Amino acid sequence: MKSQTLQKWISLLLFIALIVILGVLSTRFSAALDWTAGGRNTLTEASQAQLASMDGPIIVRAFVYSGDPRRRDIELDFARYQRAKADIEVRFIDPSTQPQQVREFDIREPGQIVLEYDGRRETIPGTTEPMVTTALQRLAVSGEQWVVFLAGHGERSISREDDSRALTGYANALRERGLKVQSVNLTETPAIPDNTSVLVLASPERAYLPGEIELVRDYVARGGNLLWLADPDHPVGLAEVAGELGVTWLDGYAIFPDYQVIGTGHPGFFAATQYPANAVTQGFDQITLFPLVRAMAVDKVNDWTMQPMLVAGESAWLETGDISGGTVALDDDDIPGPLLIGATLTRDLEVDGENRTQRVALVGDADFLSDLHLAEVGNEAFGLNLAQWLALRDAQLNIRVPEAPDTDIVISPLGGKAIVAVFVIVLPLLLLLVGVGRWFVRRRR
Repeated sequence: MKSQTLQKWISLLLFIALIVILGVLSTRFSAALDWTAGGRNTLTEASQAQLASMDGPIIVRAFVYSGDPRRRDIELDFARYQRAKADIEVRFIDPSTQPQQVREFDIREPGQIVLEYDGRRETIPGTTEPMVTTALQRLAVSGEQWVVFLAGHGERSISREDDSRALTGYANALRERGLKVQSVNLTETPAIPDNTSVLVLASPERAYLPGEIELVRDYVARGGNLLWLADPDHPVGLAEVAGELGVTWLDGYAIFPDYQVIGTGHPGFFAATQYPANAVTQGFDQITLFPLVRAMAVDKVNDWTMQPMLVAGESAWLETGDISGGTVALDDDDIPGPLLIGATLTRDLEVDGENRTQRVALVGDADFLSDLHLAEVGNEAFGLNLAQWLALRDAQLNIRVPEAPDTDIVISPLGGKAIVAVFVIVLPLLLLLVGVGRWFVRRRR
């Protein structure tokens, strides 16, 4: 009898000890399962790469009232970042008790979040991963970096929202990554700003004046980085600049006879699925679409080193004739593939007493960055890589947080009417009938 009693006590003590051990372990270790589509509750590789590129602590100040349930959501959202980078500190500030900090951080409404890194600050209205990670991208780079688009000669606009050919969306994407964007008309302001990090020639339709060409030549000669987009629809011009880079833009439209297999829908669409070894596309695994492109040839001049970036295969050719008639075929006047569609040039030189590497990117198309085509497959990511590489922000390459695929609910008009009918008519009537029925039954009793 005593033996059984002792066994019961031992079992009880072991059970209590197990509970205590599990309780202690639960405070030291945690585990989480992410079952959302696209792994929305797991930090993406892009965000992890962004955190890995940032040395030093990050301070997060959340201006949320005490007792506000948003505090718990903020803790959970930043816990993902803290698991990837331990020196992220989250501080909650009650706006009602600390008005001085509200004024110091220029808080306009409760719920705003201030990220602080290396003495720089970014204020964001929420804690979604795209919002936080793009803010971290802006914080990661010190100083202002300007991307300057030349204007005045039919180049693609960066502010004309009603023009699908414009680069408005691309310019906004650059701003979100912390780059400053402006357009400059050299006939109005005859100088390229000294703080220009990247100069963009976005497929001008008309020739530059000799003085403007000289300004661009001088910019390149002084070590300026250049993004040159050249559509096949217009003469490229700027032959002097092209000559100093060793570039020959070839006239004609690149034709891709495999377009029906790939599914681009037009033989003039170039779908890049593989990329030669190049710093811009290293680690880049998305397809990019380029509508109506031209090819180029590059000779080695002035210490420039060329690396191909976009290459069409041997089945492609450069059609020098008219393509508006529909059917095209390779003939003696055309240039057979492979075709060089995009390339980068680099050279080492001394600028203001410092050794640096000058960078130039060339693409035989500007449409892929237009508002009409920017959202297609990997076009925006590729365009951002181009700008980040030219602006010497190599740590920011391939950092783009994908949007969750299941955040939108799409309901057909018929489905919407059915939902309204159920909740506004059928359900109230059903409740009314149940109530009347119960009243009638009780009355008969």
